[in-house]
Amino acid sequence: MANYLNFPYDPELFLYLWQNEKDPTLTAMLESGAVQNNEEIRKLIANGSDIYTIPFYALIGGDPVNYDGDTDIEINEVSGKSQTGVVYGRANSWKDRDFIRDFNSGADPMKQITSQVAKYWQKERQKILIQIMKGIFDIADDNSDAWDEWQLHTTRIALTTAGSVGDSNKVGETTANDAIQKAVGDAANMFSLVVMHSKIATSLANKQLLEYWKYTDSQGIERRLRLASWNGMTVVVDDGVPVVSNETTNAVEYTTYLFGLGAIQYAPAPVDTPVEIGRDQLTDGGFNYLVTRIRETFHPNGFTFVPPNHGYTKSPTNIQLGDGANWKIAGLPKNIAIARIISNG
Repeated sequence: MANYLNFPYDPELFLYLWQNEKDPTLTAMLESGAVQNNEEIRKLIANGSDIYTIPFYALIGGDPVNYDGDTDIEINEVSGKSQTGVVYGRANSWKDRDFIRDFNSGADPMKQITSQVAKYWQKERQKILIQIMKGIFDIADDNSDAWDEWQLHTTRIALTTAGSVGDSNKVGETTANDAIQKAVGDAANMFSLVVMHSKIATSLANKQLLEYWKYTDSQGIERRLRLASWNGMTVVVDDGVPVVSNETTNAVEYTTYLFGLGAIQYAPAPVDTPVEIGRDQLTDGGFNYLVTRIRETFHPNGFTFVPPNHGYTKSPTNIQLGDGANWKIAGLPKNIAIARIISNG
């Protein structure tokens, strides 16, 4: 047990509290079933490394023959495929300067730091997930049927030429259902989660199409969460989704993501020292610092990550995760429970 400010400090206890801090956004994503813990991936990355491969069987096929007693039955071969995922590593640290505590009696910066670590990393995970979405939707045309079918997972109702934005260019009552049906047809019931910009959420709420969740804090005050329900799906409100100004139409475009069961596979990777404290006695008059590290994977089911030839150093950056050149379609698009809507509001 180490010492922190002359008090015993237990890194394992802090790590336990950090990793078990409730975050309503991540909890909602996990409970919706869109993000699933994958024990098989966890085993694959348990001994280190950054790249892992998940084998899977292709769907059986072939045309049946006429069973008439004269026609031979054809034997079809069962084939297999695979998809490849990547482990990302991230680290950050924060310091608590002695002078701040001495100059401001009662100040305790480290207490504030430790109380916010869990939420900080949850926000970073949201950024990473959104970058992965950008990457898989930016996959270049490889002249395959799979790529053509993957384009059906994008529903664009935003303006395509200069003009005035109308109701048809905005998300409405049937937009999500239409987008999901377009993407996966009769498999639409597997979708359970939506991630949207606050502008879209507010517009839907004003139309009474969105209902925000609420909770009561420790003081008995009812507060609104960034979570809601829309067409039976859980909604996460996050302004980190893509928002761009279209130079052709002069209109702002918002991207809304829709996820189905198991769309994102998650697993943590081992980190030898996920959290530690240290002290610098000289710089800035002396300060204590807290270091945190994570290694884990978010894998979009049905895709393969291809490490870039240049600038890759055993962990992808957010920019590399968001680059379509680093992703390939590995599964049947109809089985991929991911879709997006591009709208003007």
